[in-house]
Amino acid sequence: MKAAHNGVPSLSVLDGWWLEGHVEGVTGWAIGSRDDTGAGQHDEADARSLYQSLEDAILPLYTNEPRRWTAVMRYTIALSASFFNTQRMLTEYIQYAYRL
Repeated sequence: MKAAHNGVPSLSVLDGWWLEGHVEGVTGWAIGSRDDTGAGQHDEADARSLYQSLEDAILPLYTNEPRRWTAVMRYTIALSASFFNTQRMLTEYIQYAYRL
């Protein structure tokens, strides 16, 4: 999560925190779909999705639209970094693990 605090948008498969924090084109980009099940079973599809996202969305935005890229960085900080952090994680852990 340190990357989000520095304004780095994510490009990842939809699992873990990214499943919750993903807003396509706003906080980053997803590889594959939410329907994917089973690790390693969709390698070819994920590879196609990765290259398609890079070619069609990420690289053109980064190279041709610096203001929009900066907006994505700001949204990453505002949405991802402010919500997915250690304080929230510990608070939820204490509440759910110890039922306080």
